[in-house]
Amino acid sequence: QVQLVESGGGLVQPGGSLRLSCAVSGNIYSLTSMGWYRQAPGKQRELVAAITGGGTTNYAASVKGRFTISNDNAKNTVYLQMNTLKPEDTAVYYCNAEDYYLKGYWGQGTQVTVSS
Repeated sequence: QVQLVESGGGLVQPGGSLRLSCAVSGNIYSLTSMGWYRQAPGKQRELVAAITGGGTTNYAASVKGRFTISNDNAKNTVYLQMNTLKPEDTAVYYCNAEDYYLKGYWGQGTQVTVSS
């Protein structure tokens, strides 16, 4: 089993920055990739960014150049640095992990609100 705990959400003005953290515990050696998803009210959950064990990253077109996903293996933590935030980035952000059995794990989510 794998446990994911997100933190770092909040209210920020347009153009501002936030960094989300996802602390990973449990059977971390089974994991093959990590990612961040988001879900806005009335919309489907969508992939924001992902990173593989080898460090390959992937971003949604809407956040490319503004968001950066990274991991700190020593701290078992995955980060999402979000810059130049826009109102349309407002959503609940979820940390996701996938293991080599293709089983997915989810955190509880953290709210990000971009508003003046």
